[in-house]
Amino acid sequence: MRKPMTGVRVLEVAQFTFVPSAGAVLADWGADVIKIENPVTGDAQRGLVKVLGQLASKPGSSFAPIMEAPNRGKRSVGLSLTQSEARPVFEELVRRSDVFLTNYLPGARAKLRVDVDDIRRINPDIIYVAGSGFGTQGPDRDAGAYDSTAFWARGGSADGVTPPDAEVPAFMPAGAYGDNIGGITIAGAVAAALYGRQTTGESSVIDVSLLAVGAWTTQFSVNLAMLYEGPLPKIERRTQAPGNPLTGAYRCSDGHFVQLSMLQPTRYWPGFCRLFGLDDVADDERFASLESLAAHADEAYALVAGAIGSRTFEECKQLLNQSGGQWAPVQNAWEIANDEALIANGRIVDVVDAEGNTQKLVANPVKFDEAALTLTRAPQFAEHTDDVLRELGLGDEELIDLKIAGAIT
Repeated sequence: MRKPMTGVRVLEVAQFTFVPSAGAVLADWGADVIKIENPVTGDAQRGLVKVLGQLASKPGSSFAPIMEAPNRGKRSVGLSLTQSEARPVFEELVRRSDVFLTNYLPGARAKLRVDVDDIRRINPDIIYVAGSGFGTQGPDRDAGAYDSTAFWARGGSADGVTPPDAEVPAFMPAGAYGDNIGGITIAGAVAAALYGRQTTGESSVIDVSLLAVGAWTTQFSVNLAMLYEGPLPKIERRTQAPGNPLTGAYRCSDGHFVQLSMLQPTRYWPGFCRLFGLDDVADDERFASLESLAAHADEAYALVAGAIGSRTFEECKQLLNQSGGQWAPVQNAWEIANDEALIANGRIVDVVDAEGNTQKLVANPVKFDEAALTLTRAPQFAEHTDDVLRELGLGDEELIDLKIAGAIT
Protein backbone atom coordinates (compact mmCIF):
# COMPACT_ATOMS: atom_id res chain seq x y z
CA MET A 1 0.00 0.00 0.00
CA ARG A 2 2.40 2.66 -1.19
CA LYS A 3 -0.21 5.26 -2.21
CA PRO A 4 -3.33 4.45 -0.17
CA MET A 5 -5.33 7.37 -1.62
CA THR A 6 -4.93 6.21 -5.22
CA GLY A 7 -8.30 6.46 -6.94
CA VAL A 8 -9.59 9.22 -4.64
CA ARG A 9 -10.53 12.43 -6.46
CA VAL A 10 -10.25 15.73 -4.63
CA LEU A 11 -11.55 19.11 -5.78
CA GLU A 12 -9.89 22.08 -4.08
CA VAL A 13 -11.24 25.63 -4.00
CA ALA A 14 -8.77 27.21 -1.61
CA GLN A 15 -5.88 29.64 -1.37
CA PHE A 16 -2.71 30.23 0.65
CA THR A 17 -1.45 27.28 2.74
CA PHE A 18 -3.86 26.02 5.42
CA VAL A 19 -6.26 23.95 3.29
CA PRO A 20 -4.05 23.61 0.18
CA SER A 21 -1.39 21.89 2.32
CA ALA A 22 -4.03 19.26 3.11
CA GLY A 23 -4.52 18.78 -0.63
CA ALA A 24 -0.76 18.40 -1.05
CA VAL A 25 -0.61 15.64 1.57
CA LEU A 26 -3.55 13.84 -0.06
CA ALA A 27 -1.74 14.12 -3.39
CA ASP A 28 1.40 12.70 -1.76
CA TRP A 29 -0.75 9.78 -0.64
CA GLY A 30 -1.99 9.15 -4.18
CA ALA A 31 -5.13 11.26 -4.60
CA ASP A 32 -5.87 13.08 -7.86
CA VAL A 33 -6.20 16.68 -6.64
CA ILE A 34 -7.62 19.31 -8.97
CA LYS A 35 -7.02 22.86 -7.79
CA ILE A 36 -9.47 25.49 -9.00
CA GLU A 37 -7.82 28.90 -9.40
CA ASN A 38 -9.20 32.28 -10.31
CA PRO A 39 -8.68 32.50 -14.09
CA VAL A 40 -7.07 35.94 -13.84
CA THR A 41 -5.20 36.15 -10.54
CA GLY A 42 -4.77 32.50 -9.56
CA ASP A 43 -4.13 31.51 -5.96
CA ALA A 44 -3.37 34.76 -4.12
CA GLN A 45 -0.25 33.14 -2.66
CA ARG A 46 1.31 33.20 -6.12
CA GLY A 47 1.56 36.96 -5.68
CA LEU A 48 3.81 36.82 -2.62
CA VAL A 49 7.23 38.01 -3.76
CA LYS A 50 9.03 37.94 -0.41
CA VAL A 51 8.73 35.51 2.50
CA LEU A 52 10.35 36.25 5.89
CA GLY A 53 12.50 38.86 4.20
CA GLN A 54 13.71 36.47 1.47
CA LEU A 55 12.72 36.34 -2.18
CA ALA A 56 10.09 33.63 -2.68
CA SER A 57 12.08 32.19 -5.60
CA LYS A 58 15.55 32.52 -7.06
CA PRO A 59 15.96 34.90 -10.01
CA GLY A 60 15.28 33.10 -13.27
CA SER A 61 13.43 30.20 -11.62
CA SER A 62 9.72 29.57 -11.28
CA PHE A 63 10.33 27.25 -8.31
CA ALA A 64 8.88 29.01 -5.25
CA PRO A 65 8.74 26.76 -2.16
CA ILE A 66 5.85 28.80 -0.74
CA MET A 67 3.73 27.55 -3.65
CA GLU A 68 5.43 24.22 -4.25
CA ALA A 69 5.07 22.84 -0.72
CA PRO A 70 1.27 23.22 -0.34
CA ASN A 71 0.48 22.50 -4.00
CA ARG A 72 2.85 19.78 -5.20
CA GLY A 73 1.26 16.91 -7.07
CA LYS A 74 -1.92 18.77 -8.02
CA ARG A 75 -3.42 19.79 -11.33
CA SER A 76 -4.39 23.44 -11.77
CA VAL A 77 -7.53 24.57 -13.59
CA GLY A 78 -8.20 28.26 -14.20
CA LEU A 79 -11.97 28.47 -13.79
CA SER A 80 -14.20 31.43 -12.95
CA LEU A 81 -16.74 30.50 -10.31
CA THR A 82 -18.59 33.77 -10.99
CA GLN A 83 -19.24 33.09 -14.69
CA SER A 84 -22.42 31.22 -15.54
CA GLU A 85 -20.67 29.65 -18.54
CA ALA A 86 -18.23 27.92 -16.17
CA ARG A 87 -20.88 26.45 -13.90
CA PRO A 88 -21.57 23.25 -15.89
CA VAL A 89 -17.84 22.49 -15.94
CA PHE A 90 -17.54 23.08 -12.20
CA GLU A 91 -20.57 20.94 -11.43
CA GLU A 92 -19.22 18.08 -13.51
CA LEU A 93 -15.96 18.25 -11.55
CA VAL A 94 -17.98 18.11 -8.33
CA ARG A 95 -19.90 15.06 -9.57
CA ARG A 96 -16.67 13.22 -10.26
CA SER A 97 -15.03 14.05 -6.92
CA ASP A 98 -14.91 12.22 -3.60
CA VAL A 99 -13.75 15.19 -1.53
CA PHE A 100 -14.32 18.94 -1.72
CA LEU A 101 -11.80 21.20 0.05
CA THR A 102 -12.27 24.91 0.70
CA ASN A 103 -11.11 27.65 3.04
CA TYR A 104 -13.38 30.38 1.67
CA LEU A 105 -15.40 32.30 4.23
CA PRO A 106 -19.15 31.58 4.52
CA GLY A 107 -20.13 34.75 2.65
CA ALA A 108 -17.85 33.95 -0.28
CA ARG A 109 -19.00 30.33 -0.34
CA ALA A 110 -22.63 31.45 -0.52
CA LYS A 111 -21.90 33.98 -3.25
CA LEU A 112 -19.99 31.46 -5.36
CA ARG A 113 -22.52 28.69 -4.63
CA VAL A 114 -19.91 26.35 -3.19
CA ASP A 115 -21.40 25.94 0.30
CA VAL A 116 -22.32 22.54 1.70
CA ASP A 117 -25.88 22.52 0.38
CA ASP A 118 -24.76 23.74 -3.06
CA ILE A 119 -22.14 21.02 -3.40
CA ARG A 120 -24.30 18.27 -1.89
CA ARG A 121 -27.13 19.04 -4.33
CA ILE A 122 -24.70 18.13 -7.10
CA ASN A 123 -23.02 15.20 -5.35
CA PRO A 124 -24.79 13.93 -2.20
CA ASP A 125 -21.97 11.51 -1.40
CA ILE A 126 -19.11 13.99 -1.45
CA ILE A 127 -17.05 14.64 1.69
CA TYR A 128 -17.17 18.38 2.29
CA VAL A 129 -14.27 20.02 4.12
CA ALA A 130 -14.19 23.62 5.31
CA GLY A 131 -11.00 24.91 6.87
CA SER A 132 -11.80 27.95 8.97
CA GLY A 133 -10.22 30.40 11.35
CA PHE A 134 -12.59 29.96 14.28
CA GLY A 135 -15.05 27.18 13.42
CA THR A 136 -18.45 26.99 11.74
CA GLN A 137 -20.35 28.06 14.87
CA GLY A 138 -20.10 31.02 17.21
CA PRO A 139 -19.63 34.78 16.86
CA ASP A 140 -16.45 34.54 14.76
CA ARG A 141 -17.61 32.06 12.13
CA ASP A 142 -17.51 34.78 9.44
CA ALA A 143 -14.16 36.25 10.50
CA GLY A 144 -11.06 35.80 8.38
CA ALA A 145 -7.85 34.53 9.94
CA TYR A 146 -4.28 33.47 9.34
CA ASP A 147 -2.29 31.06 11.46
CA SER A 148 -0.45 33.95 13.10
CA THR A 149 -3.75 35.21 14.52
CA ALA A 150 -6.05 32.22 15.08
CA PHE A 151 -3.51 29.46 15.69
CA TRP A 152 -0.44 31.18 17.13
CA ALA A 153 -1.82 34.17 19.04
CA ARG A 154 -5.34 33.13 20.02
CA GLY A 155 -4.49 29.43 20.29
CA GLY A 156 -1.94 30.00 23.04
CA SER A 157 1.41 29.19 21.45
CA ALA A 158 2.61 32.81 21.43
CA ASP A 159 1.91 33.24 25.13
CA GLY A 160 3.46 29.88 25.93
CA VAL A 161 6.87 30.80 24.48
CA THR A 162 6.93 34.44 25.56
CA PRO A 163 9.07 35.19 28.66
CA PRO A 164 7.26 36.99 31.50
CA ASP A 165 9.20 40.24 31.07
CA ALA A 166 9.01 40.40 27.25
CA GLU A 167 8.05 43.66 25.55
CA VAL A 168 6.18 41.83 22.75
CA PRO A 169 4.90 38.27 22.28
CA ALA A 170 7.09 35.81 20.41
CA PHE A 171 6.63 35.42 16.67
CA MET A 172 5.97 32.11 14.95
CA PRO A 173 9.18 30.14 14.35
CA ALA A 174 8.40 29.63 10.66
CA GLY A 175 6.02 30.84 7.99
CA ALA A 176 2.77 28.82 7.64
CA TYR A 177 3.63 27.09 10.93
CA GLY A 178 0.04 26.54 12.08
CA ASP A 179 -1.21 26.19 8.50
CA ASN A 180 0.89 23.08 7.92
CA ILE A 181 -0.11 21.51 11.24
CA GLY A 182 -3.73 22.23 10.36
CA GLY A 183 -3.30 20.90 6.84
CA ILE A 184 -2.12 17.48 7.91
CA THR A 185 -4.92 17.44 10.50
CA ILE A 186 -7.40 17.91 7.64
CA ALA A 187 -5.72 15.17 5.62
CA GLY A 188 -6.16 12.76 8.52
CA ALA A 189 -9.80 13.79 8.90
CA VAL A 190 -10.41 13.16 5.19
CA ALA A 191 -8.91 9.67 5.49
CA ALA A 192 -11.21 8.92 8.44
CA ALA A 193 -14.24 10.27 6.57
CA LEU A 194 -13.46 8.17 3.49
CA TYR A 195 -13.23 5.09 5.68
CA GLY A 196 -16.49 6.03 7.38
CA ARG A 197 -18.23 6.48 4.06
CA GLN A 198 -17.01 3.09 2.88
CA THR A 199 -18.17 1.26 6.01
CA THR A 200 -21.45 3.09 6.70
CA GLY A 201 -22.42 4.62 3.36
CA GLU A 202 -22.70 8.01 5.05
CA SER A 203 -20.66 11.01 4.02
CA SER A 204 -19.28 13.70 6.32
CA VAL A 205 -19.00 17.45 6.60
CA ILE A 206 -15.64 18.29 8.17
CA ASP A 207 -14.63 21.51 9.87
CA VAL A 208 -11.08 22.08 11.09
CA SER A 209 -10.33 25.53 12.50
CA LEU A 210 -6.93 27.07 13.08
CA LEU A 211 -8.05 28.05 16.57
CA ALA A 212 -9.01 24.46 17.43
CA VAL A 213 -5.70 23.18 16.07
CA GLY A 214 -3.94 25.81 18.19
CA ALA A 215 -5.81 24.73 21.32
CA TRP A 216 -5.01 21.09 20.55
CA THR A 217 -1.28 21.81 20.32
CA THR A 218 -1.29 23.73 23.62
CA GLN A 219 -3.73 21.42 25.39
CA PHE A 220 -1.25 20.41 28.10
CA SER A 221 -1.37 23.99 29.42
CA VAL A 222 -5.04 24.59 28.59
CA ASN A 223 -6.10 21.45 30.45
CA LEU A 224 -4.04 22.47 33.47
CA ALA A 225 -5.60 25.95 33.43
CA MET A 226 -9.06 24.40 33.44
CA LEU A 227 -8.05 22.06 36.26
CA TYR A 228 -6.89 24.99 38.41
CA GLU A 229 -9.64 27.31 37.14
CA GLY A 230 -7.41 30.21 36.19
CA PRO A 231 -4.38 31.37 34.21
CA LEU A 232 -1.17 29.46 34.78
CA PRO A 233 1.55 31.48 36.51
CA LYS A 234 4.35 32.82 34.33
CA ILE A 235 7.62 31.55 35.74
CA GLU A 236 11.19 32.29 34.74
CA ARG A 237 12.84 28.95 34.13
CA ARG A 238 16.22 27.88 32.90
CA THR A 239 15.25 24.26 32.35
CA GLN A 240 12.35 22.46 30.73
CA ALA A 241 11.29 20.86 34.01
CA PRO A 242 12.03 23.04 37.08
CA GLY A 243 14.29 21.21 39.50
CA ASN A 244 15.73 18.96 36.78
CA PRO A 245 19.03 20.31 35.36
CA LEU A 246 19.15 17.51 32.77
CA THR A 247 16.35 19.19 30.83
CA GLY A 248 16.49 22.45 28.91
CA ALA A 249 18.88 24.04 26.42
CA TYR A 250 22.59 24.70 27.08
CA ARG A 251 25.13 26.66 25.05
CA CYS A 252 28.32 24.96 23.91
CA SER A 253 31.63 26.83 23.76
CA ASP A 254 31.28 27.41 20.00
CA GLY A 255 27.80 28.95 20.26
CA HIS A 256 25.74 25.90 19.33
CA PHE A 257 22.97 24.77 21.66
CA VAL A 258 21.99 21.30 22.84
CA GLN A 259 18.56 20.43 24.22
CA LEU A 260 18.49 17.91 27.05
CA SER A 261 15.31 16.08 27.99
CA MET A 262 16.33 13.43 30.52
CA LEU A 263 13.11 13.25 32.51
CA GLN A 264 14.57 10.71 34.96
CA PRO A 265 17.46 12.82 36.25
CA THR A 266 18.64 10.52 39.04
CA ARG A 267 18.99 7.70 36.51
CA TYR A 268 21.25 9.74 34.21
CA TRP A 269 23.05 12.05 36.66
CA PRO A 270 25.93 9.73 37.66
CA GLY A 271 26.72 8.74 34.09
CA PHE A 272 26.46 12.30 32.80
CA CYS A 273 28.82 13.53 35.49
CA ARG A 274 31.45 10.89 34.80
CA LEU A 275 31.35 11.48 31.05
CA PHE A 276 31.73 15.24 31.50
CA GLY A 277 34.51 15.07 34.06
CA LEU A 278 32.35 15.77 37.11
CA ASP A 279 33.34 12.56 38.93
CA ASP A 280 33.45 14.27 42.33
CA VAL A 281 29.68 15.00 42.23
CA ALA A 282 28.50 11.87 40.42
CA ASP A 283 27.44 10.26 43.70
CA ASP A 284 27.01 13.43 45.73
CA GLU A 285 24.13 13.17 48.21
CA ARG A 286 22.87 16.60 47.11
CA PHE A 287 21.94 15.13 43.73
CA ALA A 288 21.08 11.55 44.67
CA SER A 289 17.26 11.84 44.90
CA LEU A 290 14.59 13.87 43.15
CA GLU A 291 13.94 15.81 46.35
CA SER A 292 17.58 16.64 47.07
CA LEU A 293 18.26 17.41 43.41
CA ALA A 294 15.35 19.85 43.35
CA ALA A 295 16.59 21.44 46.57
CA HIS A 296 20.03 21.99 45.02
CA ALA A 297 18.82 22.68 41.46
CA ASP A 298 20.78 25.92 41.07
CA GLU A 299 24.04 24.21 41.98
CA ALA A 300 23.30 21.30 39.65
CA TYR A 301 22.33 23.64 36.82
CA ALA A 302 25.61 25.52 37.19
CA LEU A 303 27.58 22.28 37.03
CA VAL A 304 25.81 21.12 33.86
CA ALA A 305 26.04 24.54 32.19
CA GLY A 306 29.74 24.74 32.99
CA ALA A 307 30.46 21.24 31.73
CA ILE A 308 28.65 21.79 28.42
CA GLY A 309 29.77 25.40 28.06
CA SER A 310 33.44 24.43 28.23
CA ARG A 311 33.16 22.04 25.30
CA THR A 312 32.43 22.41 21.59
CA PHE A 313 29.24 21.04 20.11
CA GLU A 314 31.08 18.08 18.55
CA GLU A 315 32.63 17.21 21.90
CA CYS A 316 29.25 17.44 23.63
CA LYS A 317 27.63 15.39 20.88
CA GLN A 318 30.07 12.51 21.35
CA LEU A 319 29.63 12.51 25.13
CA LEU A 320 25.85 12.86 25.10
CA ASN A 321 25.54 10.02 22.62
CA GLN A 322 27.33 7.82 25.16
CA SER A 323 25.09 8.93 28.03
CA GLY A 324 22.02 7.01 26.92
CA GLY A 325 19.91 10.03 27.81
CA GLN A 326 17.57 11.95 25.53
CA TRP A 327 19.03 15.02 23.85
CA ALA A 328 19.10 16.80 20.50
CA PRO A 329 20.96 19.62 18.78
CA VAL A 330 19.08 22.91 18.41
CA GLN A 331 19.07 23.14 14.60
CA ASN A 332 18.43 25.94 12.14
CA ALA A 333 16.56 25.49 8.86
CA TRP A 334 19.66 24.57 6.84
CA GLU A 335 20.75 22.02 9.43
CA ILE A 336 17.29 20.45 9.35
CA ALA A 337 17.48 20.23 5.56
CA ASN A 338 20.68 18.22 5.95
CA ASP A 339 19.63 16.15 8.96
CA GLU A 340 20.92 12.59 8.52
CA ALA A 341 17.82 11.00 10.06
CA LEU A 342 15.42 12.93 7.82
CA ILE A 343 17.44 12.05 4.73
CA ALA A 344 17.81 8.38 5.71
CA ASN A 345 14.04 8.13 6.19
CA GLY A 346 13.21 9.85 2.92
CA ARG A 347 11.72 12.98 4.49
CA ILE A 348 13.79 15.35 2.32
CA VAL A 349 12.71 14.59 -1.23
CA ASP A 350 13.86 15.58 -4.71
CA VAL A 351 11.37 17.21 -7.06
CA VAL A 352 11.94 18.33 -10.65
CA ASP A 353 10.80 21.90 -11.25
CA ALA A 354 9.14 23.35 -14.35
CA GLU A 355 12.54 24.16 -15.86
CA GLY A 356 13.75 20.59 -15.41
CA ASN A 357 16.03 21.33 -12.45
CA THR A 358 16.13 19.11 -9.40
CA GLN A 359 15.01 20.86 -6.22
CA LYS A 360 14.25 19.63 -2.72
CA LEU A 361 11.19 19.79 -0.47
CA VAL A 362 10.31 18.53 2.99
CA ALA A 363 8.07 15.46 2.72
CA ASN A 364 4.94 14.97 4.79
CA PRO A 365 5.84 13.04 7.96
CA VAL A 366 3.89 9.87 7.13
CA LYS A 367 5.65 6.95 5.46
CA PHE A 368 3.72 3.91 4.19
CA ASP A 369 5.30 0.47 4.01
CA GLU A 370 8.86 1.84 4.01
CA ALA A 371 8.25 3.02 0.44
CA ALA A 372 10.21 5.93 -0.97
CA LEU A 373 8.09 9.01 -1.60
CA THR A 374 8.13 10.54 -5.06
CA LEU A 375 6.96 14.12 -5.48
CA THR A 376 5.65 15.93 -8.53
CA ARG A 377 6.11 19.69 -8.69
CA ALA A 378 3.27 22.10 -8.10
CA PRO A 379 1.36 23.10 -11.22
CA GLN A 380 1.99 26.32 -13.04
CA PHE A 381 -1.01 28.65 -13.00
CA ALA A 382 -3.92 27.02 -14.91
CA GLU A 383 -1.48 24.52 -16.41
CA HIS A 384 -3.97 21.67 -16.69
CA THR A 385 -7.15 23.48 -17.65
CA ASP A 386 -7.42 22.03 -21.16
CA ASP A 387 -6.39 18.52 -20.10
CA VAL A 388 -8.87 18.30 -17.24
CA LEU A 389 -11.76 19.72 -19.26
CA ARG A 390 -11.04 17.34 -22.11
CA GLU A 391 -11.35 14.51 -19.58
CA LEU A 392 -14.87 15.82 -18.96
CA GLY A 393 -15.62 15.42 -22.67
CA LEU A 394 -15.23 19.01 -23.87
CA GLY A 395 -13.87 19.56 -27.37
CA ASP A 396 -11.69 22.29 -28.82
CA GLU A 397 -14.58 24.51 -29.89
CA GLU A 398 -16.14 24.39 -26.42
CA LEU A 399 -12.79 25.23 -24.81
CA ILE A 400 -12.35 28.23 -27.13
CA ASP A 401 -15.85 29.46 -26.37
CA LEU A 402 -15.21 29.25 -22.62
CA LYS A 403 -11.94 31.12 -23.00
CA ILE A 404 -13.57 33.86 -25.04
CA ALA A 405 -16.25 34.18 -22.35
CA GLY A 406 -13.56 34.54 -19.67
CA ALA A 407 -14.82 31.41 -17.92
CA ILE A 408 -11.51 29.55 -18.11
CA THR A 409 -7.82 30.23 -18.59
